[in-house]
Amino acid sequence: MLVRHGLLPIELGIPHRIFGRSWDASGTPLYEVVTCATAPGAVRTDADFTVTVEHGPEALEDADTVIVPASHELDECYTDGRLELPLAEALSHIRPGTRIASICTGAFVLAAAGLLDGRRATTHWASCERLRRLHPRIEVDPDVLYVADGNVLTSAGVASGLDLCLHMVREDFGADVANSVARRTVVPPHRDGGQAQFVERPVPQPGVHTTGAARAWALRHLDRPIGLRELADQEAMSVRTFTRRFRAEVGTSPQVWLTRQRLDRARHLLESSALSVEEVARDAGFGSASSLRLRFQAALGVSPSAYRRTFRAVRTESGGADVAEAAV
Repeated sequence: MLVRHGLLPIELGIPHRIFGRSWDASGTPLYEVVTCATAPGAVRTDADFTVTVEHGPEALEDADTVIVPASHELDECYTDGRLELPLAEALSHIRPGTRIASICTGAFVLAAAGLLDGRRATTHWASCERLRRLHPRIEVDPDVLYVADGNVLTSAGVASGLDLCLHMVREDFGADVANSVARRTVVPPHRDGGQAQFVERPVPQPGVHTTGAARAWALRHLDRPIGLRELADQEAMSVRTFTRRFRAEVGTSPQVWLTRQRLDRARHLLESSALSVEEVARDAGFGSASSLRLRFQAALGVSPSAYRRTFRAVRTESGGADVAEAAV
């Protein structure tokens, strides 16, 4: 992790918690987490205490992943697209091809360094318009919790750093490892929808129906076709009303949400069971292996069989997993 004055303490803790508690089946750590600054020493936070950082920017030279959390003091000051010299020099220590991620308005650092040009990215919803205005070459998406565009990742405000870090663990070592660390952290392994649901809006009136019961029902019946009418019936709503409220609460359409849940079910089965691809497709509600392959390739860029070979190998390792060094 690369931290700066004005650090938000929660954003320092999130990567240390998620990556630091990611273990293989034998309890061997899967990551080494290192915190560095542009110079060793005390780093101011936006609270009433400082943190002491022992490592300077040279720690970035060995990092496989670099995470830049937000700075309450600095992030939106990069109005001319240029970073202060110590920060620019620190970033120069990063090896080509290293995975780089930001939490919250840490995206302004990546933008000023030119790392987001031509890419899709996000930041805290309250700062998205400013990021778009200062850096018109970036495709800013204000409605998502995080964006992964190749080896450059950005996340929305503060707690979305949890979503981002769990996503990286899931991509590195599979859903079971990510789910396990999420359970220990007492957070959902995957939050539905995007940050649009957190934008200021009127508080719902008491007694207004939600769509939670329909979602719970759908998760119990993923192995069968599920229509909008059936989902709406679970809440005694019209299809039109249900669809509108579902999108307001979850941040996406029922159909997109269902596909995501089916993919999550399929990934879990591919990692943890000996079911054939055809059987996985039926259990996850895709109907056929060809349909599963099509959805899997579109969402993850690999076939179900290739995914299984990668992540079942990770699950069956007994202490032989490489430790990925992450500098935060």
